[in-house]
Amino acid sequence: MLRRMMERFSAGAELERPAGVAGTARSRIAVIDTDSGFLQVLTKRLERLGWEHRVLASAVPIETVIAMRLSAVVVDLGALGPHGWEYLEKLSVGLPGLGVVVCTGQSTVAQRVRGLRMGADDWLTKPCHPEELIARVEAVVRRRRRTEAQASGGPVVAGEIAIRSDRFQAFVAGVSIDLTRREFELIELLASAEGRVLEREEIYQRVWGYAMARGDRSVDVFVRKLRQKLEKASPGWRYIHTHFGVGYRFAPEADDLDGAALTEVPALEVSPADSSLRQGSEAAPVA
Repeated sequence: MLRRMMERFSAGAELERPAGVAGTARSRIAVIDTDSGFLQVLTKRLERLGWEHRVLASAVPIETVIAMRLSAVVVDLGALGPHGWEYLEKLSVGLPGLGVVVCTGQSTVAQRVRGLRMGADDWLTKPCHPEELIARVEAVVRRRRRTEAQASGGPVVAGEIAIRSDRFQAFVAGVSIDLTRREFELIELLASAEGRVLEREEIYQRVWGYAMARGDRSVDVFVRKLRQKLEKASPGWRYIHTHFGVGYRFAPEADDLDGAALTEVPALEVSPADSSLRQGSEAAPVA
């Protein structure tokens, strides 16, 4: 069935795409893959979109990737050989502004989790339709461009935390909290909502780039990890609040703030001349 769908797609039958879909602007990507049949169909579609693209049969130095000025890179780990994981980590860590999408053969849950935690933005298993791959790349590029646009606005300060979009990190007193890329995207999204409750489905759509599957707990898992890191870096403050059955809200609140304020404010000394004023004010409290 997939073969027939690929043949129709190669012959010119495309999946419908609504006009003006965000993310279809001209992009520049590299594809590290050796699957000639898949590449033939994929490159035809990329040409129709007007994307600049380059197909690579093997890994190239990170310096070369930098010089390409790419929006995203698609990686087939099978084409990278025994050093595939090492190269994937170099791409993800060394180029934080680069979208990384893994499109490879069958894999285990442990392998997919490992790749995503290394910093890959998405993972797609072959055989897959090129249109789905392109849609996922578009979602990654959208997030990158949104982050770049926000980076020019300076750090966002919340409680003791400074969120730096230009460095993909958050800091407390100049010390990095050491967030993963996904965790940073999560805190940046929550903070940008300015106290509004974000539903889990909205968080997943905007951070992962596509609709959340029924029963998926990824948002809850990442929120829990992020909350733990924030509480460790900034004890005495609560940042992420759970709205059960709905989602999450970001609002910095100091623990026992009122109690601390009462103990720190010195008692006022009232002279005898002022005692009548004090008694009068106590007798007639302001409503």
